[in-house]
Amino acid sequence: MLRISDDIVLQDWELTEQFMRASGPGGQNVNKVSSAVELRFEAARSPSLPAPVKARLKRIAGRRWTQDGAIVLQCDETRSQTRNRALVRERLAEMISRAMVAPKRRIATKPTRGSVERRLTAKKTRGGVKALRGRVEDE
Repeated sequence: MLRISDDIVLQDWELTEQFMRASGPGGQNVNKVSSAVELRFEAARSPSLPAPVKARLKRIAGRRWTQDGAIVLQCDETRSQTRNRALVRERLAEMISRAMVAPKRRIATKPTRGSVERRLTAKKTRGGVKALRGRVEDE
């Protein structure tokens, strides 16, 4: 089980972990030990998450969201499998907690009358300057 908040607890069947050999330096160990972790979370089928949280999570996950509605996270930062496992679970928990926060609704505002008048007078002045730049005609 993975506890995100008081309301949201992810069950074990929703999370699938797969271990593989990590790329990069590691000496003789790199070819023998499967220290990289791939965590798969079935987000679309999860009964723990409400629908609005799922929608925000899909937007936050981006390309990590698969077509069948799962989030796939990978971690091979450390040489320790347990540390990589903890890191990838922390990332999932942080991603879900970010999705739990509903964005504030934007309140449309109008410009003040003074700012509108200042903008219009500035436009008129600028237009007048440009109008005086034309050809000079003889009388």
